[in-house]
Amino acid sequence: VLLQAFGGGLVQAGGSLRLSCAASGRIFSTYGMGWFRQAPGKEREFVGTITWSGGRLYYADPVKGRFTISRDNAKNTVYLQMNSLKAEDTAVYYCAANPYGASWSERDYAYWGQGTLVTVSS
Repeated sequence: VLLQAFGGGLVQAGGSLRLSCAASGRIFSTYGMGWFRQAPGKEREFVGTITWSGGRLYYADPVKGRFTISRDNAKNTVYLQMNSLKAEDTAVYYCAANPYGASWSERDYAYWGQGTLVTVSS
């Protein structure tokens, strides 16, 4: 499975941005998908995850109520809608695929995209 994340950019605090992650491979629809981020000088951290069907979603506390993950299995794409962005959301965002389902742990993910930079100006 090859993943490509895109949609990052510069946005003002309070604004919105939607990231997309396009996957190759016909088995995408059977994988759990996750979003992670890495801020400058910090370790990569969990943002959210979605099951293969989209029926269950889990989010990290800092983004709950502001970020929404969705997926379109027909398009082999998963999305991260980010609203009410804050300066502390500035990071490189990564999508990842887990053959065994949704997970908060990056160790469970076998495939990773290259990352897309989100910069939130205050």
